[in-house]
Amino acid sequence: MLGLFRKLLPREDRFFDLFAQHSRTVMGAAEALNALLAGGQDIDRHCDRIVALEHEADEITREVLLAVRRSFITPFDRGDIKDLIQSMDDAIDMMHKTVKTIRLYEQKSFDPGMQEMGAAVVQAAHLVAEAIPLLNRIGANAHRLTTIAEEVTRVEGRSDDLHDQGLKDLFQRHGASNPMAYIIGSEIYGELEKVVDRFEDVANEISGIVIENV
Repeated sequence: MLGLFRKLLPREDRFFDLFAQHSRTVMGAAEALNALLAGGQDIDRHCDRIVALEHEADEITREVLLAVRRSFITPFDRGDIKDLIQSMDDAIDMMHKTVKTIRLYEQKSFDPGMQEMGAAVVQAAHLVAEAIPLLNRIGANAHRLTTIAEEVTRVEGRSDDLHDQGLKDLFQRHGASNPMAYIIGSEIYGELEKVVDRFEDVANEISGIVIENV
């Protein structure tokens, strides 16, 4: 009877499948955001793609949280599982918020600094997508996981610099002549910075899991 009951419970490796699925949705959204920031005729299509992926990510997050409640055995601390998936979800949620701002102000072109930040988002997303499967064998992969977390932190630092320079450029171009353009541009820059910040949160969660389990 106990054996049958255990078969009905989510398997431990199910968490890693869900983490990987979520990281792929985040990576897809990051690539769509980067393409969006290039401007052109396909902005609406890229926006729709990000919105659809954000909904997918929400569903996966709910599955993970449900599995945490139902599972007797988890691959690592339940709180860490919840914090990890929620930090990943926060990253794609912030991309969705950026889309809402772009649509609200009907932006069709973007500064080179914004485009560079879009590339930073993609880099951070790819690093996280590489890290997630490695959590299945934390001990063996501890060094690479730590290195990835450090690389994400460096990406976030470069993103901060791009944000600051972008605001300076905006002010020089629009500060006196077109305050609304400055306000809109600064809001987009701020949201892009927050997207990368959320990836740093994911990296910090990964670092914490490594420390606790090695």
